[in-house]
Amino acid sequence: MSREHWKFTGAPFDGGLEPATFHCGGPQEEALARMEWLLEERQRFGLVTAAEGCGKSHLAAMAVRRLGGLGAETALLSLRGLAPGDWIELLLERLPLDPQSRAEPLRPWQKLENRLRENTLMERPTLLVFDDIDEAATDALDGIARLVGAAEPRFARTVVVATATPAGLSRVPAAIRQRAALRIELAPWSEDDVAAFLAQAISRVGGDPNIFPAEAAATLARFASGVPRSVSHLAQLALAAAAGDGLDRVDAATVERAWRELSMAAAGESWQTSMRDDNATDSAAGSGDALPLQPRVRVVRRLWG
Repeated sequence: MSREHWKFTGAPFDGGLEPATFHCGGPQEEALARMEWLLEERQRFGLVTAAEGCGKSHLAAMAVRRLGGLGAETALLSLRGLAPGDWIELLLERLPLDPQSRAEPLRPWQKLENRLRENTLMERPTLLVFDDIDEAATDALDGIARLVGAAEPRFARTVVVATATPAGLSRVPAAIRQRAALRIELAPWSEDDVAAFLAQAISRVGGDPNIFPAEAAATLARFASGVPRSVSHLAQLALAAAAGDGLDRVDAATVERAWRELSMAAAGESWQTSMRDDNATDSAAGSGDALPLQPRVRVVRRLWG
């Protein structure tokens, strides 16, 4: 197994959102600094945009930790997949309300307003981070629009940060987008960011931070286009390939081989999906009994065997 070969104590690239796995590259540091500015200047709303795989959810989790350390009361809620009517109850669960406040026979929105007013009176900022706002139900969008647009004094110390993909921005109402004091774009990592991430991730599990030499790290950054999720995936496959070959370092050729086989696997899956769709269409059209699908691409061998 790859872990035994490298003598790791855990998985360096497991894709979790724990603080220990967060790498604060240049784009992440800039984004967090801009969120701190929102808090310090009492701006109401900031919008973070990032392509899929660039780490906006991990950034959102770290923003809650960092800005909470600056004295803000924080809550993070992912809006992806929530049914209509669920968002505000889930948001209240993430706020530290006392038992008496939770038990009050009030509408959820009134409970939220009361908490925001209480924090304002105590001169304590409230940071509400909504991940995946472009996947939100209509009632959640209406509520967020009210939060970022209301002029009442009870919202004076409330800061809202939302994340979205560039492709999903069109699904966010203009009433929200136009309120953003800052639009923060989370860019892919540079080669230096990728090299630092690889060393950090491997050191975290007890490995040699030089397992990926400079040339291999640069090659990996280039093939993964600096996208953190792709970097992690390709690094994991390259480690497995190097372990299978008995290497004590991951060289650039191994990274390239892992990338090519990963690309072949993706192409094969795409081709088979297309053929299944075509086969289903032919069957629905009454073309007779469908023949079993016969893939015309070879199965990509496992990298570690």
